Amino acid sequence: MVSENRLHLYLQTVAPDMGRHYDLVIFDMDGVLTRDRSSWTFIHDMMGVSNEHNLKAFIEGRIDEDEFIRSDIDLWKSKKPDMNIHDIARMFKELRLIDGIQETVACLHYNRIKCVICSGGIDLAARMIADEYGFDDYAAVTLLADENGVLTGEGKKAVDLSDKGVSARSFIEKYGTTKERTVSIGNSFTDIKMFESTGMSIAFNPEKDGTAEAADHVVVSKNIADVLDYIIPQEEEN
Repeated sequence: MVSENRLHLYLQTVAPDMGRHYDLVIFDMDGVLTRDRSSWTFIHDMMGVSNEHNLKAFIEGRIDEDEFIRSDIDLWKSKKPDMNIHDIARMFKELRLIDGIQETVACLHYNRIKCVICSGGIDLAARMIADEYGFDDYAAVTLLADENGVLTGEGKKAVDLSDKGVSARSFIEKYGTTKERTVSIGNSFTDIKMFESTGMSIAFNPEKDGTAEAADHVVVSKNIADVLDYIIPQEEEN
């Protein structure tokens, strides 16, 4: 685990750009930046509903991602027909986040490395985390609402869960870097295509679905800052 002394080392003894290997780090959100398994499941739990049937249908290919999103929103609206975008935002104030996000973003920015979130989760959560901790960008699923903020039952994807590599390559192009100078961090099988599109991949607290085997490195920790050991080069300690 990264200690206070180690974090101090990252910020004080590593000169920006000195031996910097990477320009961009792409983080998955659900299960990586959050302690809760999924931003969708978090809302399900708050509403007292279960999407296990819908999840099974999605995994088995019986419904596509758009229908999966609609079916999840329908569960909420079955409990509260006038479910509002502001209701979702209020619930996300209780979303449990992984330790070390602030230190991680600060260290990466100190080394002039951009940090972005690439997620099939809900964009209200991604925006909340990005705004609070200073991520440079995010892409997730937007919940569509009418002029009064009431959910329409539809979602707009900014990330294709069947190929997160598309979004990874888009971020790489946007920030003017290359595959070789980009890191991706994820925890599930939907992140594997993203891993394949970056120069280094880290499976963080991976699920037992082949994610660990697909990554260059595996980190099992309660603190996301532990990924820094693989991203930021360190001078030899005397």
